[in-house]
This record gives sequence, C-alpha cells and structure tokens, in this order.
Amino acid sequence: MALALALILISYLVFSRPSYPQLLPHMDKVGHLGSFFCLSYLTHLAFRPRWQYLAITLAGYALFIELVQSTLPYRSASVGDFIADMAGVMLFYLSQWSYRRYFRAARLTD
Repeated sequence: MALALALILISYLVFSRPSYPQLLPHMDKVGHLGSFFCLSYLTHLAFRPRWQYLAITLAGYALFIELVQSTLPYRSASVGDFIADMAGVMLFYLSQWSYRRYFRAARLTD
C-alpha cells in the first residue's frame, strides 16, 4: 500500500506544473535522489527483489518520467535527474549493505 501511494505521489509531483520556488540550486536533484531512495526501500520491503531487477525496474520508471516530461510544455527532461534517480537507488543499496555488514555483525558479537 505504501509503495502504491509513493508511486502515485511521486508521479503527481513529477508530471504536474511546478508551483513552488526552487530556493537552492539543484534542489530538485535532492528530491529525485530522496524519492528513488524511498521507492527502492518500499519496493525492497514489498517484494524483496534481487538488486539487479529492482535497479532495472526503477531505471525504467526514471526513463519513463523523463520521456513524459520531455513532452510536457511546462517540464523538461534532464539526464541529471536520471542520474540523481539512480544515485538514490545506489544509496539505498549502499545503506543496506552497510547495515548488514556493520550493524548486524556488531549485534552478533555483543
């Protein structure tokens, strides 16, 4: 349920007309990174896919977003946004790997 709601919310935000000021340069990249980190986490919780499948699926969604944005008169496609999306996926897996390697291992030795 949370994954479906996140997909709906993110899709609405990336396809709607922006009505908010960008206070910091490239702040939208942080939004892309955070959104795809959350999507990675929620997809992992929902389906436990192999990391390659999750990365390919979310890369497809990120490409879909950019393709649709390229057709909207009030939006534009950006390679930087796609890179930020994939950085969010990689950050999720780096976080998961770190947790498993360090925190879970530390609990076993205590």
